[in-house]
Amino acid sequence: MKRIFTRISVLAVFCLLAINVAFAQNITVKGRVSDGGDKTTIPSVSVLVKGTQNGTQTDASGMYSISAPANAILVFTYLGYTTQEVPVNNRTTLNVELASSSQQLDQVVVVGYGTQRKVDVTGSVATVKGEEISKQASVNPISALQGKVAGVSITNTGAPGSSPQITIRGTGTIYGNTGVLYVVDGVWYDDVSFLNPSDIENLSILKDASSQSIYGIRAANGVVLITTKKGKTGEPVITYNGSIGFKAVTNQVEMANATEYATIINELSASNGANPLFANPSSFGTGTNWYNQAFRNALQTNHQVSVNGGTEKTTYNFSLGYTNEDGIVKTQNYKRYTAKLSNDFQVLKPLKIGYTVSGTAINTNDINDGIFRQLYTAGPVVPVYYADGSYGDANDFSLGGGNNFNPQVTLDYFNQKTKNYRFNGNVYAELTVAKNFTFRTSAGGDFGQKEIIGYTPLYAATQGQRTTQSTLKIEREETRNWILENTLTYKNTFGDHNLTVLAGTTAQRRKLYNISSTAFDVPYSSDGDLYLSLGTAATRTVVDRGSLSTSASYFGRINYSYKDRYLLNATIRRDGASQFFGGGDLWGNFPAVGAGWVISSEEFMKEQKVVNYLKLKGSWGKVGNAGVPVNPTTLTVSQGGDLVAFFNGVGYTGANINSLVPSFLNWERTTGTDIGIEAKFLDNRLTIETGIYNKKTEQAIFEIPILSSIGTASGSLIGNQADFQNRGFEFLATYADKSKSGFSYSISGNIGINNNKVLSVVTGLNPIYAGGAGIANGALSTRTIQGGAIGEFFGYKVAGIFQTAAEITGSAQPSAKPGDFKYVDQNGDKIIDGKDRVVLGNPNPKFSYGLNTSFGYKNFDLSLDIQGVAGVDVYNANIAYRFGNENFSKDFYDNRWHGAGTSTTYPSAAVGSTINAAPNSFYVEDGSYIRVRNVQLGYALPSLLTSKWKMQRVRVFVDAQNAINIFGYKGFTPEIGGSPTNAGIDASVYPLSATYRFGLQVTF
Repeated sequence: MKRIFTRISVLAVFCLLAINVAFAQNITVKGRVSDGGDKTTIPSVSVLVKGTQNGTQTDASGMYSISAPANAILVFTYLGYTTQEVPVNNRTTLNVELASSSQQLDQVVVVGYGTQRKVDVTGSVATVKGEEISKQASVNPISALQGKVAGVSITNTGAPGSSPQITIRGTGTIYGNTGVLYVVDGVWYDDVSFLNPSDIENLSILKDASSQSIYGIRAANGVVLITTKKGKTGEPVITYNGSIGFKAVTNQVEMANATEYATIINELSASNGANPLFANPSSFGTGTNWYNQAFRNALQTNHQVSVNGGTEKTTYNFSLGYTNEDGIVKTQNYKRYTAKLSNDFQVLKPLKIGYTVSGTAINTNDINDGIFRQLYTAGPVVPVYYADGSYGDANDFSLGGGNNFNPQVTLDYFNQKTKNYRFNGNVYAELTVAKNFTFRTSAGGDFGQKEIIGYTPLYAATQGQRTTQSTLKIEREETRNWILENTLTYKNTFGDHNLTVLAGTTAQRRKLYNISSTAFDVPYSSDGDLYLSLGTAATRTVVDRGSLSTSASYFGRINYSYKDRYLLNATIRRDGASQFFGGGDLWGNFPAVGAGWVISSEEFMKEQKVVNYLKLKGSWGKVGNAGVPVNPTTLTVSQGGDLVAFFNGVGYTGANINSLVPSFLNWERTTGTDIGIEAKFLDNRLTIETGIYNKKTEQAIFEIPILSSIGTASGSLIGNQADFQNRGFEFLATYADKSKSGFSYSISGNIGINNNKVLSVVTGLNPIYAGGAGIANGALSTRTIQGGAIGEFFGYKVAGIFQTAAEITGSAQPSAKPGDFKYVDQNGDKIIDGKDRVVLGNPNPKFSYGLNTSFGYKNFDLSLDIQGVAGVDVYNANIAYRFGNENFSKDFYDNRWHGAGTSTTYPSAAVGSTINAAPNSFYVEDGSYIRVRNVQLGYALPSLLTSKWKMQRVRVFVDAQNAINIFGYKGFTPEIGGSPTNAGIDASVYPLSATYRFGLQVTF
C-alpha cells in the first residue's frame, strides 16, 4: 500500500510540474488583422486558440492580444472572409491578412435528412441564422421570420406567447391542418412555441415541392427545419443573453367620448321611432375611456444562460431560459421556463451517439376572449366605479342589448389559468460502415400535458353581470407522440463526379387525449384548490375525446453533380397513414426531381468579369396533406335531448348523423413546379436569387354545405371537392461590402408575389359560403367559387347613402330609410337581393416584402428591418356587429350621416340594422401596411477592457419592434389571420403592440 501511495504521489507531482511547464510556455501574442485586398483593418475578428475556447476579438483598430502556448495554432474567423489557421511558432507578433471569401457557395444548407452545399441545391430553400432570429423581441421564433424570406407570409397577434400563422407560397388547403410541418432536430411538430429563440443555430424553409417531397404526407403546406445549438470542442464557454422592456399599444382606435356617444345614441333612438335616451348629452363630458382603463404598458423580461464546450470525444450544450411577459390587457401574463441539454459522444472512431432533450413549462393568466369586443362597445357614459366604490352599471343608463356590461367586472371576475408542460427530444446513433456508407438511427418523442382551469365565483357586480351559482371548468389534454427513423447514406467522389444516395424508413404515432369537465356550486377556495367533486353531482358533466394516428414511410434520394456544373436531385417517398384506413387511399407516392446548371463554370464564361456566379435551376415534385380528422370516411352519429325518435307511439332519445362521409377518399396532393436563378456580381458583393413557381393542390379535401332536409347535424359533406392553384414570383437581392475605413454593411430586399385561384369545384359554379363569425346576424361574408380566390369577400356594392325619403321612393330598396346604404342593382331587376352580390375583396395578400439591413463600424452595430404586405383586403366586422346601444368609433361619429347632405359615404347610427349590416363594400378596407419591424443598436465593449474582466465579449443593445406602422385601415391592425375561408375578418382582434427593450449579452 505504501508503495502504491508513493507512486501516486510521484505521479501527482509530475502532473503538477507538467501543468506548470505548460503554463510557463504560454506567451502573449499580439498583432493586427487586415483585409488582404484593400489592407484596411478589420474589427471584431474572432481569434481563437485551436482546440480550446481561449479566444478574443480584434478591437476597433483591428488589434488583438491573446495568451497562447508557443506552439499553438490561432484561428481567425470573420463573416465574409476565409477562415485562416496560423501557427504561432514562438512568435509574439503575428499580423494576419484575411482573404475575402468567394466560397460562400460552399456554404452548407440544412435540407431534409442531411445537408447539402448551397451550390448543389436545385430546389427553393431559404436559410435564416439563429443570431438573426434572436435579435428580434419575439418570444416565438417563427414570429422573427416576418419579412425575411420571400414567399413566406407570417401573421402575428399581440397575445403573449401566441403562435403566428405562417403561409408558404399561398393557401394550398382549407380543411384540417393548414399549418406547416416543423422538424426540430429530426422530430416532427405542429407548433414550436416551446422553443427558446436563443437555442436555435439555424432555420431552413423548404418552399418548393422538390425540397419538401422527402417529408411526403405532411409537406403540402411547407416545411420548416430547425437545428438547435450543439456542443463544440474546447473549454467551457458561458453565455448570457438578457433583456428587459415593455410593450405598448400602437394605433389605438379612438372611440366616441361620452358626449358624442350620447348624441349618436339619441340619433339611433330617433331612427327607431323612440324618444331620446339622454336629455343632455353634453353633461357627460368625455366620460370613460375603456381602452385606457384596460390597457397598460406591459413589462417583458427574457433571460437565457448557456454553457458550451467539450473534448475530442464528447461535446455538450446546456441552456436555461426564462421569459416573463405581461399582456397589454391588465391581469394577462405569460411565463415560460425552458431547459435544453445536448450531448454528442464519439464512442469509437466509426460510431457516434448523442441526444438532445428539452423541457418547457408555460404558465399563463388568461383573459376573457370577449374583452376586446366589450372594450370596443362599452358605453363611455358608464363610470368604472361609482363614488361608493361599486361598479358602474350600464342598466342605470338604460343601456341594453349588447352594451349591458362593465368591462372592469369582466377583468376582475374572469379567473382562468393555463399550465402547459412539455418534454421532447431525440436520441441517435451514427455508424460509419465501410468507407462510404453511414447508417443513422434515431428515436424522438414529444410528450406534453396541458391543463386549463377556469372558475367563476358567486358575485353580483351589476344587474347584467352576476351569477347565481359558481362554475368550475377543467380541461386536460395529453400529447404522446413518437417517431423512429433509420437512414443509410452512400457518399462518394470519383473524378469529376459527386454522388450521394440516401435511403430511409420512418414510423410514427401521434396520440392526443382530451377530457373537459364542468361542475357547479363549487365553493371558493382562497388557496386555489378547486375540485370537481366539491360541486353538485347531478350537474357535473364530463366529455372525453381524443385521437390516434399512425404512419409508416419509405423514402430515398439521389444527389449527383458533375464538375460542380451539372446537378441532379431525385426523391421518392411512399407514405401510409391510418387516417385513411377502411375507406381511403391508404398509401401515397410522392416523387420529385430537380436539376441545376452552373453556367458560370462553363468555358465560355471564363473570360468575362461581370458575373461571378450564375446557376439556373428547376424542379418538379408532389407532396401530400394528411392533416385531416381520423377516419374521415367513418359515419358517426350523436344523441341529444333535442332529438326524439318514436317507436309504437313511445318517445325515445333520438340520434342524428353528424355529417355525410364519402365511401372513399383520395389523398390531397400538391404538385409544384419551380424555376429559379442564383447569381453573384461585383466580386460577389451582390447576390440575386429569383424564381417563379406554380403550385397546384389537387383533389382538395374539405366540407361543402348540403340541404338541411337531409338531416345531418353539421349540414355538410366531406370529400375531395376542389383544385386550387398558387402562382407566384420571388426575388431576393443582397449587397454586402466593407469600406476602407472599416465600415461594413449589408442591405437585403425581398418581394414575393402570389396569385391564388380556385380551378375547379365538384359543385361546379355553386359557391361555398363562409365567413359568418363576427358578422351581424350571422351573415356569410366570404365565397369560394371556381375562377376566384379562396375565401373572397362577397356582398353588396355600396353606391352611396339615401339622403331623403323621396330618393327612396321608386328605388330598388323600398324598405330603406334616409341614412341607409344605397346598393347597386347589379342585374337591373329593380330588386336588391342575393343576386346582386359581387366580389368585394381578397384576403389573400398578393405582395409581401421585406428590407433587412445591418451596419457595423468599429464596436457599433445597427440593424434595421422593414416589412409589409400589399394587395390585400380586410373586413371590419366591428362596425356593424351591434345588438343595442354599443359605442361607435370616433371616425364613424365624425363622418356619419345625421341629416340630408351630411355624408354620402357613412350610414346613420342605424348601421346595425338588417339592411345596413349585410356584408357590403363599406366594411371591406385596404389591408396593406408597411412597418419598421425591428431596429436595434448595439455596442461591444473593447476587447482590452473585457479581457481584464475575464470576459470574451460584452455587448449592450437597445431595440424597438413594430414602433412605426403605416396603414389606412381603421382598426387596430390590418394584420388579421383566420382559417382559409374566414381569413381577414376583424371581429375584435388582439391589438398590435410595439416592444422596446434594453439588452445585455456576455460571453465568459
